[in-house]
Amino acid sequence: MRCWNTVILPLYANTFSALVKRLRSPRCLLWGLLCLVPLSALPVFARGRLATIPYSPERTPGAWLDKHPHVNVSLGPLDFVLTEPTSSLLVYALGLLAIVLGFYFLRIRDGHQSRLWWGIALLLWGIGALLGGTDYQALSYELKCAGKEVCSYISWVEIYYYLVSTASVNAMVIAVALSSAGYVARRALSVYAVANAALYAALCLTGAFIANRFLVSFELLVLFAAPSYVLLFVVNTARYLKLRERMDLALMGTWLSLGLVMAAYYPYWALGVSDELWHKGIWFSENDVLHVGLILWMLYIGFVVASKVKDLTARA
Repeated sequence: MRCWNTVILPLYANTFSALVKRLRSPRCLLWGLLCLVPLSALPVFARGRLATIPYSPERTPGAWLDKHPHVNVSLGPLDFVLTEPTSSLLVYALGLLAIVLGFYFLRIRDGHQSRLWWGIALLLWGIGALLGGTDYQALSYELKCAGKEVCSYISWVEIYYYLVSTASVNAMVIAVALSSAGYVARRALSVYAVANAALYAALCLTGAFIANRFLVSFELLVLFAAPSYVLLFVVNTARYLKLRERMDLALMGTWLSLGLVMAAYYPYWALGVSDELWHKGIWFSENDVLHVGLILWMLYIGFVVASKVKDLTARA
């Protein structure tokens, strides 16, 4: 225990502080962009294994199009099938809103590292939403079905969406650790966030290379992300019950409202409402329910949460 208190924690604290300082530098941004190069090359090294996982239940491209609204688009040399146009607009609007909020948090940072990490989290969330909207909605047919006898289960765009989304959730964990946790708990939450993101990335990329359906599934993403949100709710609730701070109350609202949005998604999906409406010529899927709810959630973060987030040390 003495070794932990006198050596390990101070060493981790110094490393963490140095990491935060580096994240604010233009050089770090440049290196971050360079790190995207090997990520973009992963599909080449995987040699198409990911595309061998078939859609479940098995579906031909024609049958897939019958289940989804779509438009044939021809713009000069570009000729592609745009799927779920209205849903694409919704999810792209969500992604752009999250990115705008991310930059807003960075603009009002005022030295607060928690706001810095909220900005990073929302920027990643926005990028993830744009990737998810491209894979699940706008170019879903082109990425998973075009030119194939049977549609694929997943594409590399979806893998990138999973990786970025997990990183976003864990950036939120670090943000809350900086604003609502004491020294030891802050370090523990930060270690948890890094370990969670790293382990998920390792499993997901392994699944992509060996074509394992579960390791590249949305269900695995939920298994890694859901405990983080529960943990954040517990941290903010415990602190609010103890100190009655408005910031923690606002953050409690953040995690509760996100839970409500998710809760609205699953009954809509389980009851098959999307298919019933589509038989009547109306397209409003469970993903649309989710994205409308998340747009409202983002607005809550921007109007209610942003101004209240402050580092714990600044309030002490």
